Amino acid sequence: MSLKIDQDHSRFRKIVRGKIRKNLKKYISQGELIGKKGKDLVSIPIPQIDIPRFRFADKQQGGVGQGDGEPGDPLSGQEGEEGDGAGKAGEGEGDHVLEVEVTLDELADILGEELELPNIETKGKSTIVDKKDRYVGIRNVGPNSLRHFKRTYRNALLRQIASGQYDPKNPIIVPTRDDMRYRSWKTEEEPVANAVIIYMMDVSGSMGDEQKEIVRIESFWLDAWLTKQYKGLETRFIIHDAVAREVDRETFFKTRESGGTMISSAYKLCAEIIEADYPSSEWNIYPYHFSDGDNWSVDDTLLCIDLLKNKLLPASNVFSYGQVESPYGSGQFLKDLHEHLKDDDRIITSEIRDRDAIMESIREFLSKGK
Repeated sequence: MSLKIDQDHSRFRKIVRGKIRKNLKKYISQGELIGKKGKDLVSIPIPQIDIPRFRFADKQQGGVGQGDGEPGDPLSGQEGEEGDGAGKAGEGEGDHVLEVEVTLDELADILGEELELPNIETKGKSTIVDKKDRYVGIRNVGPNSLRHFKRTYRNALLRQIASGQYDPKNPIIVPTRDDMRYRSWKTEEEPVANAVIIYMMDVSGSMGDEQKEIVRIESFWLDAWLTKQYKGLETRFIIHDAVAREVDRETFFKTRESGGTMISSAYKLCAEIIEADYPSSEWNIYPYHFSDGDNWSVDDTLLCIDLLKNKLLPASNVFSYGQVESPYGSGQFLKDLHEHLKDDDRIITSEIRDRDAIMESIREFLSKGK
């Protein structure tokens, strides 16, 4: 019975996984999952899953498949009868959307399958070490919390049988101190690849609520994939107009700013954070910058190129720039990046026209597996 239940549960999960994958683009473009995110689970609305089954009518009732029915008879109503297309409000319940809980790991797997993403080649594994206690054997001494009941009971039983103390009619087993057995453990060290995502976003007047929502949706999926790839993942957030500052996640997505834009201010702050907290030899570093492509001046753009070449690109696994289309943005910064860094594979750029382009943008950012 237990095996049957496990098989049914496994089949159900496969059905759910298929439904999620089929509707993945809708979930991504509409941002349905972001508000449903818990600590480790996401509650996903999926279409009603109907499992085919037979329904048996009363034995005396005729109809198709039993009694007087003939091949070709309609399943309901009179032959040739058509509905008039009109209906009335009823009292019964309608179909409901099924809410299914999916772990973020499962969600990342589905994203990786759909976008055919490669696993990331990490760096820095030899420096960061994680310690784990593993139970590797049995020993004669130890704390009661680690007592191995089965081994202790077996030793006591064998001793009583060998000494003739065991009574089948009164099978009471009383372990002695010499019968006690305890689990033993060994502390093992294993290298761990840690990563940090540094999100930067232009919050000048030309970046409206819709553009920020696109960034919020895309960052949710980037987080999901990179969390799957790395045991330890940290996130930092920088917003900028003419001046950059570090903020928390909530402020990052809700800040309303106005004024001009100096992208170099964000790149300078990003470089300072990396130098202070994330040695590039030990950390996998992923800066993501989102903007509508406006910058204050050509001089500031050239300063950005210099910061990229000499500080950010050498330290990062890849540097990703996403240009969100805005009715007020010129989009010039993307053109400047292509002009100055077109042959550098350490930088990835993506044009995000609207929500429907988010899925392809995620593929562009993650498809290199770096």
